[in-house]
Amino acid sequence: MNGIPRKVLWGGMGLCFVFLLGSLCYHLIWGWPLPDAVYMTIITLSTVGFKEVRPLVTTSQRLFTSALILSGVGLMFYTMGALVEHLMEGEIEGRFWRRRMRNKIQKLRDHYIVCGFGRVGEEVARVLESAGVPFVIVERAAGELSRARKLGYLCVEGDASSDAILREAGIERAKGLIAAAGNDAENIFIVLSARSLRPDLFIVARACHEEAESKLRNAGANRVIMPLRIGGRRMAMLALRPHVVDLIDSMLLSRNGALEVEEIDIAQGSPLVGKSVREAEKIAQNASILAVRKRDGTLLSKPSDEVILEEGDVLIIIGRREQLREVEE
Repeated sequence: MNGIPRKVLWGGMGLCFVFLLGSLCYHLIWGWPLPDAVYMTIITLSTVGFKEVRPLVTTSQRLFTSALILSGVGLMFYTMGALVEHLMEGEIEGRFWRRRMRNKIQKLRDHYIVCGFGRVGEEVARVLESAGVPFVIVERAAGELSRARKLGYLCVEGDASSDAILREAGIERAKGLIAAAGNDAENIFIVLSARSLRPDLFIVARACHEEAESKLRNAGANRVIMPLRIGGRRMAMLALRPHVVDLIDSMLLSRNGALEVEEIDIAQGSPLVGKSVREAEKIAQNASILAVRKRDGTLLSKPSDEVILEEGDVLIIIGRREQLREVEE
C-alpha cells in the first residue's frame, strides 16, 4: 500500500471543511463564542447526543444543525468505508501476489537466489536479468521488496537466513545463492542456513569488512566479494588499462555481441569426456578454450592441446554467442 488512497483523502478533507464551516457559522452568523462554536460542531458531527451548548431557537439554526449532522455522518461513513475497502484490497492483493509468486518460483530450475535487494543486490539482479538467467529475490524490508516488485522480479518476503524462506525460494532446485545483505552478520547466517540445506550449492557472499571474509568462507561460502575492494581495483585498472577493461566487460556482460566468455561444465555422458583440448575445440565449432579447471580444482590456463578432458571438468571458452549456445546444448 503506497500513500493515502484518494477516496480516504477526499473524505478526510470533506470532514475538515464541514468542521470549519460549522464552527465559523455558529461563531460569525449567530455570535457564539468560538470555543462554544467548536464544541457544538464536534458533538454535532460525532452524534454523541450531548445537550446543545446553547438552545437552537431559530428555524435557521435547526436547519443548519440538521444539515451539519447529515453531512458529517455521511462523510464519516464514506471515509471509513473507503479506508476499509483499501485495507481489504491491499490484503487480498497481497495474498494473490504471494500465491502467484509461489507458483512461478515452484516452476524454476537451476535458478539463483539473491538475498538482499540493496544497492549491491539490485545490481546483481540487473546483471542476471541481462544475461537471461532466472533468479529470485529474498528481502524482508518493505521498501526494497516493493522496488523489486515494481521491476517485475520474482520475490519472496522474509528473512533469508530462515530455512523456510529459503525453501520457499526453491533452494532445493537452485543453481547458486548470492548473499548480498547490507551487513556481515546477516550474510554469515544466510550462508550457514543455505549450506546446511544444500551442501553442494555454489554460494557467493558479500563482505563489508575484511575480518568477515574468513568467517564467511568458514560458514560455507565458495567465493567472498568485498565491493569496496573490487571497486578500487576496477578504478585502478580503468586508469591503467581502460581498453582492456572495456573488452573484458563487453565479453563478460555480452554488451556488443561479438565475443563472449562462458564456462561449460562437462557432465556425465558429455561427448567431450575423454577428448583432448584440440578435439574439444573442433566439437565446439572452433570456439577457443582459454582455460580448464580440473575436477580437483587445478586451473590450467592456456591448456596444452593434448590435455584430456574428464567428467567434472569445467571449460572456460571464448567465442561468438551462437557458437557458445551450440556448445552448451
